[in-house]
Amino acid sequence: MTESLDTYKSQRLKEENPSNSIRAMNFKSLIYKWAVFFAMILSLLSGFGIFTEALAESATPSLEETLPDLLTKSFKEKTLVAERIAESADPRSVKLLEAMLNGKLGYIKENKTMVYMNKVDKGLSLTDALTDQSKGTLKKNEVKKVATNNKLRKTLRGLIARAQLANTDSTVRKQSVLRMLETADGVAITALKNQLETEPKKEIQELIQVAIDLNKVRSEPHQSLHEIQNLSSRLEPEVRNALAAIASNETLKASDPDVVDASVKSLKIIDGKVSFYKKLETGFFGLSLGSVLVLAAIGLAITFGVMGVINMAHGELIMIGSYTTYTLQQLMPSQIGLALVLSIPAAFIVSALFGMLIERGVIRHLYGRPLETLLATFGVSLVLQQLVRTVYSPLNRSVESPSWLSGTLEINSVLSLTLNRLYIIAFCLVVFAALYFLINRSNIGLHVRAISQNRQMARAMGIRASRVDMLTFGLGSGIAGIAGVALSQLTNVGPNLGQGYIIDSFLVVVFGGVGNLWGTLVSGFSLGIASKFLEPWSGAVLAKIAVLVFIILFIQKYPSGLFPQRGRAAEG
Repeated sequence: MTESLDTYKSQRLKEENPSNSIRAMNFKSLIYKWAVFFAMILSLLSGFGIFTEALAESATPSLEETLPDLLTKSFKEKTLVAERIAESADPRSVKLLEAMLNGKLGYIKENKTMVYMNKVDKGLSLTDALTDQSKGTLKKNEVKKVATNNKLRKTLRGLIARAQLANTDSTVRKQSVLRMLETADGVAITALKNQLETEPKKEIQELIQVAIDLNKVRSEPHQSLHEIQNLSSRLEPEVRNALAAIASNETLKASDPDVVDASVKSLKIIDGKVSFYKKLETGFFGLSLGSVLVLAAIGLAITFGVMGVINMAHGELIMIGSYTTYTLQQLMPSQIGLALVLSIPAAFIVSALFGMLIERGVIRHLYGRPLETLLATFGVSLVLQQLVRTVYSPLNRSVESPSWLSGTLEINSVLSLTLNRLYIIAFCLVVFAALYFLINRSNIGLHVRAISQNRQMARAMGIRASRVDMLTFGLGSGIAGIAGVALSQLTNVGPNLGQGYIIDSFLVVVFGGVGNLWGTLVSGFSLGIASKFLEPWSGAVLAKIAVLVFIILFIQKYPSGLFPQRGRAAEG
């Protein structure tokens, strides 16, 4: 009853005042019209924005359209063209600007084609600047260089810096900052400061700050005390040169002694760090030399320690391993890395077969006669050298290193470690570990140790000494072949390759202890490091003489070496 009464009242109100309903309908219609109007305005604005962007993109000329404008003679117009090239965001722009800066951008007079120019014997070798396609060789009078002046070159350096600093590759950005340490001007410094605010990598941030500090040290040395103190932790050559220039500036010393004193202190700190890293580098080269000595001597330690044979042909077995590497590389010229990996087992097998052939054919008849063994193996070494000269010629051969063995590991501006030497050190340790496991954890290793300690007792226990001798000599020869693989990555391969390592191998074996693997490892690394630290003081020849004298004196005191062989026969 109540609801019907309310409905009735509302109907009566509408009948009495119909304008209220009309006003409500008009208000709703007005809101709807305004909403449609605003939607049309927004769509028009967005369409205008898209149109504007498209117009701007169409208004920005492409590199193909911009490049011919460099033919103008006006340097002012060339500067504007260079700025348009840098703003094009084309990946080819940096290369174009660098070629222009270095005077290697030109055009062919006949058809106005922009080209990169490189001097050759017969004229200029040309490459299309847009397509990188070769345009052959033309005479110098047929090509004209895009001329630049000092102001334009300064602008080009700034444009190149900004373009490279905006690169997404952090390596490119780092190299760009390193190049600007010496030549950064006002334009480049502005680009560096802008990049410093957005650079994500801390290492590049620090380099950018170094470039900014260096610029102030060179331009305003009177007001650069704080910057000089900050640079004391840097090892870049540009920093040392700038600080040395201030430290030796007599005029500045009279007017601003605090700045000069700060430069001297910073130089001392830097020189101390440089000296430390130089010693580390010398130690690294010593470890590298030591790893080569260990690889060359470890096979000799087995044969000399077990069999008592002075094998003067051991160096030639190293040479055979190197030539095996060279041969495999010639058979697989397109797969250098795979050829190097395969050469490790191949060199071991080939050198081991040669070693067993030498043992069966020559050495087995001379056991117990060390002098005759020495002379016989020396004759074998001459035969192997002549064999290699006949097959491969007497000329040295070069073995190419794969890409993963090339290059350096840069620790800082002073210390860089070459990858091939790092790999050889690791390779030496792997070979040592494998051989140590074989000698101490295998049945053949047990027989080898038994014979090396007491040959007569081992025979009485039923061990076939002649078979063990052959296998042991083959094992030592195979490891010599593996050493040849490593040496092929450090030097050229030639018939006389092994002669440079035979004496050093004997020194390592005698110093470490005959037949002891740990002694060979320790003595090899010790002699390698000692030689490298002596060479800067005495030279390579005197360093070797000093090492030899030291070993002679050491053997006089300790005849069995660092790690003497144990066993009844050894002690007797």
